[in-house]
Amino acid sequence: MGSGELTATMVEVHKELLRELPGSQKAVFIDTPAGFQLNVDQLSQRAVDYFQSRVQHRMSVVSFKSHESITPYAREKALNTLREADFILIGPGSPTYAVRQWQQTPIPDIITSRVTEGACLVAASAAALTVGRFTLPVYEIYKVGEALHWIDGMDILGQFGFNFVVIPHWNNAEGGNHDTRFCYMGEPRFNALAANLPADVSIFGLDEHTACIIDLEKGEIGVRGIGTVTLRSREKEISLAKGESYPLEILYGKEAGEKWDHTSSPPFTSDQPVPTDDLFWEKIHTIQALFDTGLEDHDLEKATNALLELDGTIWKAQQELENAEFISQGRDILRNMIVLLGTSLSPAQQRITESLAPLIEHLLTLRNQFRKAQKWKDADAIRTCLAAVNVVIEDTADGSRWQLNE
Repeated sequence: MGSGELTATMVEVHKELLRELPGSQKAVFIDTPAGFQLNVDQLSQRAVDYFQSRVQHRMSVVSFKSHESITPYAREKALNTLREADFILIGPGSPTYAVRQWQQTPIPDIITSRVTEGACLVAASAAALTVGRFTLPVYEIYKVGEALHWIDGMDILGQFGFNFVVIPHWNNAEGGNHDTRFCYMGEPRFNALAANLPADVSIFGLDEHTACIIDLEKGEIGVRGIGTVTLRSREKEISLAKGESYPLEILYGKEAGEKWDHTSSPPFTSDQPVPTDDLFWEKIHTIQALFDTGLEDHDLEKATNALLELDGTIWKAQQELENAEFISQGRDILRNMIVLLGTSLSPAQQRITESLAPLIEHLLTLRNQFRKAQKWKDADAIRTCLAAVNVVIEDTADGSRWQLNE
């Protein structure tokens, strides 16, 4: 799954996979990729709740947060639970952290054995990056700025003859005015990364909210969700459409015949739209545009309404079990918008003061003339009029001063 493993998009996909399983259909969620996060247990509980409420299936947690800190008892308990699982879900977190924790443990072999025996592995988002021959260090490159590189993956796909690197978030558009396709790498960096792969390794790209079901027993693959699957080698690129099924041979690099369209990814443009089916980010970007317009027009009511709408959108998405990473990013956007609104208020106050200054200075001159002529009633009327619009006058030995009362 390219993303959205715990969203409404993938509910029917999970149900379809579970229906294909014989026997007890024991479903488990492995928490390792997010094991370093302080909210790892909440993320695990979210997966359990999602399966209970949306998929209508019981799920338990295989807790293996760290190979260094786990106790011998907890380790064996986790491994035994995994050995009995029929449906294994692994999702958000850090792919490089997960690979480090699983190296020198039986977990990759247990997962491979379970799939061989007929169980289902669902590797989504960060976890999808781990199952190929190499793993992309997304955070290290995109956030920290490390040099472009790959690390060894678990290569579970390689145990079944598939020589791939898996790239989720293939069509990501969160960058807005900069290219974040290809799992946040953007085209120039990703092309350089692809050039560093061995010639025999192909690329398996998964659009967001999209699943590719590899059925070893039936010898076919199917694409579900809202996007496409992209298979890329150094010679060609093939796009597999949603809702379709294809022969398994395509994953082994064999010719697929005239039925397949040979495509290439379109170039990135700064006005590239967010996929219309990705309702969450479409809504977020629409609200951002309204907020920006409100600030530009000095329309605080419009900007404030945008803030309230964004808060409601994030709350609703959380209630609907939207992707936890999306929720976190949405909150970051909300906080940034609040800061922008706050910084705009001070200059706005200054602009108002500057605009009023010529009028008020003329009124003060007129008031001083009334005072010199001892027309106190008229002078007080001007003072009262200004006070009604929050302009405070202070009479001093050097003359009258004024300020706008905030």
